[in-house]
Amino acid sequence: MIQIQNLHFGYRKKKIFTGLSLKLEAGHIYGLLGKNGTGKSTLLKNMAGLLFPKEGNVSVLGFNPAKRQPAFLQDIFMVPEEFYLPDVPIEQLVKHTAPFYPKFNDDQFNRFITEFDIPRSNTLQKMSYGQKKKVLISFGLACNTSVLLMDEPTNGLDIMSKSQFRKVIAGCLDENKCIVISTHQVKDLESLIDRVTIIDEGRILFDQTVDDITRKLSFHISFDNDEIKQALFREPSLRGSAVITRNTLGDESKLDLELLYKAIVLNGNAIKSVFNA
Repeated sequence: MIQIQNLHFGYRKKKIFTGLSLKLEAGHIYGLLGKNGTGKSTLLKNMAGLLFPKEGNVSVLGFNPAKRQPAFLQDIFMVPEEFYLPDVPIEQLVKHTAPFYPKFNDDQFNRFITEFDIPRSNTLQKMSYGQKKKVLISFGLACNTSVLLMDEPTNGLDIMSKSQFRKVIAGCLDENKCIVISTHQVKDLESLIDRVTIIDEGRILFDQTVDDITRKLSFHISFDNDEIKQALFREPSLRGSAVITRNTLGDESKLDLELLYKAIVLNGNAIKSVFNA
């Protein structure tokens, strides 16, 4: 569905990608994780046709995003981290924007707005940043595009809204849709994504399914000094140490996405050796 081959991209004084390759399939929610400034937003914008590669190829739904063809634009939606919405009621936003998306569903949109508890009495500019973001997320989901890109969607959302976000997104995935969510707030996606892609300084450091991760790695609290010393990664906790070890017993482990992210950034070779064996 999305194929990136040998992507080279940079701004005037800074190279971002030098030969990045990545393949994303339908039926998955991808978590694109990394610190701010590592290239996550730039990668999404190359997928959406908002930025253009210096070298290499980007193919989305069989289209070259840079050509911005109508058939491509009506089947992809991006929720950017920074956005502007006009000072109009929600109904006016839908009336003037939804016709560009043939699969837009009014009933779905109204349900999402209700679930997010968005006040319909205010115009968009009189809403808080979090409320405006939830309107944009609701609209993007209701467009039912085959590709949905979301850049830091939980920024500006409170704890309850983040929980609502995870619930709504999980209910929208189907076998024909690819959802890519970039964030540096890794805990927000822990129970939502089914593939983890970690990017740092324009490079793919790690790219594995959650099933493979929990099958090969064990995340737990340990009080065993020998186990702690031999762990692939460890950090002190209030009780014992939080560790990542090889899953030698084959028991399914619950993913600790924040711990995994730290392990990949700080000691990636040890973790990756488990998957390369």
